[in-house]
Amino acid sequence: MTKRYTGGCACGAIRYETSSTPVFENHCQCRDCQQRSGTGHGSYLSFARQADVTVTGEAKTWRVTADSGNEKIHAFCPTCGTPVYLTFVAMPELIAIHAASLDDPGQFKPHAVTYGIRANAWDTMDASLQTFERMPR
Repeated sequence: MTKRYTGGCACGAIRYETSSTPVFENHCQCRDCQQRSGTGHGSYLSFARQADVTVTGEAKTWRVTADSGNEKIHAFCPTCGTPVYLTFVAMPELIAIHAASLDDPGQFKPHAVTYGIRANAWDTMDASLQTFERMPR
């Protein structure tokens, strides 16, 4: 049976769905994720092909240079402000969905912690997850 991932913003103006399997699920502790989430990290499910994720509704976007030096494009709902997904200029096919935007956030199964070098002592992660100082290659 194929697993479906569905979700969207808090007000329902933006929705997404896919039957693809995530290629990576992580908690990211980079400074950008901290600032954007308002907490110690962001949590994501990344899918290899943006074309396999159907998004309905109009997101607003803004670009930021990541700790890696690459540009990320954040997409959020212009009505409620919920961050929904992000894409990457250097990897245009990849799309990362915010785990908390899933209809069933229990589907998120993190594989690792990235940018542990930026971690705050108060933002503790599951000790069984492999932690990378930056993004693994």
